[in-house]
Amino acid sequence: MTHAPQIKIPATYMRGGTSKGVFFRLQDLPEPCQTPGEARDKLLLRVIGSPDPYQKQIDGMGGATSSTSKTVILAEPTRPDHDVDYLFGQVSIDRPFVDWSGNCGNLTAAVGAFAINSGFVAKDRIPENGICTVRIWQANIKKTIVARVPITNGEVQETGDFELDGVTFPAAEVQVEFMDPADGEGAMFPTGNLVDDLEVPGVGTLDATMINAGIPTIFVNAEDIGYKGTELQDDINSDPKALAMFETIRAHGAAKMGLIQNIKEAANRQHTPKVAFVAKPSDYVSSSGKQIGEGDVDVLVRALSMGKLHHAMMGTAAVAIATAAAIPGTLVNEAAGGGDRTSVTFGHPSGTLQVGAEASLVNNQWTATKAIMSRSARVLMEGWVKVPGDSV
Repeated sequence: MTHAPQIKIPATYMRGGTSKGVFFRLQDLPEPCQTPGEARDKLLLRVIGSPDPYQKQIDGMGGATSSTSKTVILAEPTRPDHDVDYLFGQVSIDRPFVDWSGNCGNLTAAVGAFAINSGFVAKDRIPENGICTVRIWQANIKKTIVARVPITNGEVQETGDFELDGVTFPAAEVQVEFMDPADGEGAMFPTGNLVDDLEVPGVGTLDATMINAGIPTIFVNAEDIGYKGTELQDDINSDPKALAMFETIRAHGAAKMGLIQNIKEAANRQHTPKVAFVAKPSDYVSSSGKQIGEGDVDVLVRALSMGKLHHAMMGTAAVAIATAAAIPGTLVNEAAGGGDRTSVTFGHPSGTLQVGAEASLVNNQWTATKAIMSRSARVLMEGWVKVPGDSV
């Protein structure tokens, strides 16, 4: 029996924030994969190593976590005054699908550098030394993101002394601005309320703030579901009952937000919405052994991604946290002490993160103008990724 040989596709493996993924230029993909559809999804699944019933992604580039089962496709900009189109695909680990419903805020930090290195940014806009401003059109959510990438001697500066909790080694700082991060097609609070009663079978009726900023996110109070907000990954991920409870909360929240028509649809929309729980500050020890003091943070937040507690914090969820914290009356704002604020420092399993956000009330509707955070990014490997020829 004859088997198709492997083919190779130009690709770059990059870390962005606390995530990493395989980056492609659209024009480098096999022709059938240059348009959305089954061929593209099939290819990306094979690149990452999914679906994998062992949930290890041994036969692919994925790392078997929500933070490492990611793909990015960059293309020429379809909007004026932008440098590049950025499309993000969250690859399911154990199921044969790619979720295109949201953005990855962490990998956004790497998009700017990849766009510069790949020729999407005009050479006359790249300083010899300084900061290159890359205007990114996020094609999944149809929003503008601005990445400010450091340049040294005409090239992207990747090394530096900026430390990011959840990333082992320091690197150069990349500032990322999420412009108008709320859903442009609907209200930032889809139900019209800052806090809702969310009925969850088997759990009860929970207070919930459901916001669409950065990424659709459902916030509940930690104490209402039996937690303190100081939990680390193993406290949640080793408990099947807890994971099932969070998925039930997520599914019913998604339905109340109007993201799905019935609860069963949530299984095919793993990337969005996110579910998170918040608590007032208290002392805890992070996953790296770092002591986090009560006075070091404004609020504690733990968030789940793709059915598991995230080891740090998703960048898009950080936008949701900062935006909700800026709006008096939300669960996040109240846990952070209430009042008006333009930035928040929150504690997550790996440490702390500060994010700025601006929100205002316009015609009795809350709107967000932008959210700002600092991340870092670097190239891990570049060249070609190989897949069996029958993957295309």
